[in-house]
Amino acid sequence: MLKPATTMHGVSMIEVMVTLTLAALLMALGAPSFSLWLQNSRIRTTAESIMAGLQYTKSEATARNALVRFQLTTSVGADCAISTTGTSWVVDVVDAVDDSVVGKCNAAPSDTVAPSILQTRSGNDGSGSSAVQATAAEMVFNGLARLSPAPAAAINIDINNPGAGICAAMGGDLTCLRIVVSPAGQVRMCNPSFAAGDPQAC
Repeated sequence: MLKPATTMHGVSMIEVMVTLTLAALLMALGAPSFSLWLQNSRIRTTAESIMAGLQYTKSEATARNALVRFQLTTSVGADCAISTTGTSWVVDVVDAVDDSVVGKCNAAPSDTVAPSILQTRSGNDGSGSSAVQATAAEMVFNGLARLSPAPAAAINIDINNPGAGICAAMGGDLTCLRIVVSPAGQVRMCNPSFAAGDPQAC
């Protein structure tokens, strides 16, 4: 009695080469989009960090019924300096004594010892090469969660990444963001590329 012939199953070399070629083509097409997504994600991480720091400052000011300060700094180490382009930040209680955090950003958190640092955040934590440009590097909130002294105009903190491209508001592809702190202490994040009237517009 004859046995039926068995058929061989497998993948030919041509099928493997076609599959690899298609995979390489799809990855090449997706790489620019992934890179843009990554840069936008870093900008958003920086913006959300600064936003969280400002909200924390307001919360501590109302909870303590005291002046609490948010400062943009160049780092959170012993070499820190206050800067309108700083991606790091420090929150501290404003004391009667000289309590400048310059050069003391690495001090242990304390409610009683100057500079009375409550919280810090390094700009290197997930922000990549994001850049910050603020109209003021220091904001003090009082017990009513208002800026003290109240500035004449809102404080803007723009977050972008010049090394990765141009912001959408200027005709590029990057989704750059802005944090606006009103004289009354309201803090909101917005997108400068959105048209007026949009809830996310600046």
